[in-house]
Amino acid sequence: MSVKVNALDHIVINVADVASSAEWYRRILGMEIRIFDPGQGKSTRTSLVFGDQKINVRPRDADKVEWFTADHETAGSDDLCFLTSSTPEQVVAHLTACGVAIEAGPVAKQGARGVLRSVYCRDPDGSLIEISSYESGAA
Repeated sequence: MSVKVNALDHIVINVADVASSAEWYRRILGMEIRIFDPGQGKSTRTSLVFGDQKINVRPRDADKVEWFTADHETAGSDDLCFLTSSTPEQVVAHLTACGVAIEAGPVAKQGARGVLRSVYCRDPDGSLIEISSYESGAA
């Protein structure tokens, strides 16, 4: 029997400063910050919740045993694409109003379900953030 996955539940990003990164994702992308206790005597964790997904925000210098980290944790090495119902023009206006530099866009890109219109910026650590919406009629 083979295993076939059907969705992502959460991802983990490594950051230089958990509080400032979480606040950026809250302010710029509208995510909800949640602090949770993983139990087993481990320190509290910060997550960013949006839709049915979450991002766990881990300090880049976290203890490998306590946090069960990847082998090469580096802040600013992520490339994340988020979907929005806002138009690319609304995304550009919002980022501009928030003082966030736009790296590129709006540009057409291929998404999982069809053509996306994407706007790119960077989070506080320099990770590339793609904010996208599907063109009308996309599957």
